[in-house]
Amino acid sequence: MKADIHTIEAQTAGSIELADHIFGLEPRADLIHRVIQWQMNKRQQGTHQAKSRGEISRTTKKLGPQKGSGGARHGSRKAGIFVGGGKAFGPRSRSHETSLNKKIRALGLRHAISAKAKDQSLVILDQAASDGKTKTLVNAFEKLGLVNALIIDGAAVNDSFAKAARSIPNIDVLPIQGINVYDILRRKKLVLTKAAVEALEARFK
Repeated sequence: MKADIHTIEAQTAGSIELADHIFGLEPRADLIHRVIQWQMNKRQQGTHQAKSRGEISRTTKKLGPQKGSGGARHGSRKAGIFVGGGKAFGPRSRSHETSLNKKIRALGLRHAISAKAKDQSLVILDQAASDGKTKTLVNAFEKLGLVNALIIDGAAVNDSFAKAARSIPNIDVLPIQGINVYDILRRKKLVLTKAAVEALEARFK
């Protein structure tokens, strides 16, 4: 499939042939969902923890006689029924990470990119460069119609462009190594430079 190449000034700079096995797939929601779920599980900290009875420092002296009180036969203040007692079946520190086949992750990424191409939410730039001024970049994005976008550059992001874009809301800039399904789907438009397209085609050759 063919796509027009735009400059940062919203001018046309020719066209490019996009590989169908990356940009022309019929998007599968189940694959995309699996990859996003894997990403969310991987990033969850899992540092939540409540103290159990064994971690509470309280008296274990029997509170009352075994018989005759008409109440429960408590033998420790650590029981969860008391204020300050241990939590029964409370959360524990653990990893929430799940496993997902590497081929499925790669396929999910291609389907996410194809979904943007199908929705006509894919923009190809000749290069992501700027004079380092945020105001200039805001005007350029307005001409390109980029209000909510993920911009992917080549192996290295232009430093001036990244600094100018980082204070613009709803605009993310990443190198090609950082491209991922969640960030693609959370932004309305996906912007790829020519260097990013070449890197993707080399990756999925």
